[in-house]
Amino acid sequence: MEIETAPTEKPYDKSEGERRGLVIVNTGDGKGKSTAAFGLALRAQGRGKAVKIFQFMKVPSARFGEHRMFEQLGVPIEGLGDGFSWKSHDLEHSAQLARDGWARASAAILGGDFFMVVLDEITYPLIYGWMPLDAVLETLRTRPAHVHVVLTGRRCPPELIALADTVTEMTLVKHAFQAGIPAQRGIED
Repeated sequence: MEIETAPTEKPYDKSEGERRGLVIVNTGDGKGKSTAAFGLALRAQGRGKAVKIFQFMKVPSARFGEHRMFEQLGVPIEGLGDGFSWKSHDLEHSAQLARDGWARASAAILGGDFFMVVLDEITYPLIYGWMPLDAVLETLRTRPAHVHVVLTGRRCPPELIALADTVTEMTLVKHAFQAGIPAQRGIED
């Protein structure tokens, strides 16, 4: 490790632009995309802002750790899918769930009642061709100016990356699963 000297002056100038709703994308093959989005949701909730979370690949009855906690905090979290695509018995049904879910998510964004809307794992139904990318782009472009939207998932379409204000790519360096350690409650779910 190389030791650095701590800065003694602010390393940037104060921004002069207007505050407005942002489009934030967390993508890449590394762990932490949803976790980072949930952290933003908690931060907004802590400031008394209205937040809604849509999970495109989770079933509506999911009871993962985030569901339990967000329910306790009064943050609505809604599963829109039927689980991992490789477990689906009917991929056309999975696609229809994604389209129906997008209709609800789009209405929540455009309605303007929420400060932040999280679209967790939305990239998957997009890259599988289950939902039209143009509809998502149009909703993001025409949303009320104060609404922040956070999108997560691997292989984010370049059109979404171009539209976004902030994009973070999580890079896989090392993962316990590669060493044969299974998913653990409280870490992966």
